[in-house]
Amino acid sequence: MYYDIIKSLHLIFVISWMVGLLYLPRLFVYHSNTKYNSKMDKTFLVMESRLLKIIMNPSIIVTYVFGLLLLFDSDYLLYEIYFIIKIVFIILLSLFHLYLSILYKGFKKGYRYKSPNFYRKINEIPTVLMISIILLIVIKPDLN
Repeated sequence: MYYDIIKSLHLIFVISWMVGLLYLPRLFVYHSNTKYNSKMDKTFLVMESRLLKIIMNPSIIVTYVFGLLLLFDSDYLLYEIYFIIKIVFIILLSLFHLYLSILYKGFKKGYRYKSPNFYRKINEIPTVLMISIILLIVIKPDLN
């Protein structure tokens, strides 16, 4: 039962984290068309800040904590190639999270160097990684 509770909490926070990873670039699409220091600019900054600080950052931390607890209970997975690939994809998602934080800081400084189309395109990165991770975990392909 302990394992199932930890696994459930892990999945809940993964979903929360993914929501942020999918929504923040969408906010950037609309934010990139605003003028620096305008009312809309300030509104987007508040929305993005709250998304990062209240949802995304706590979710990534709790996701990692519960994921590591699950791994501690099932450390044999570290010898499975599909699981190692999953870990690589999680690291890429984490780096994407960091990149989104950097982009947010740029918006705070008034930078508008990227086009809305750029943000639309990067919005696909977490989707592709999420699909890949789910397929790896559910199918558990024998890659040894």
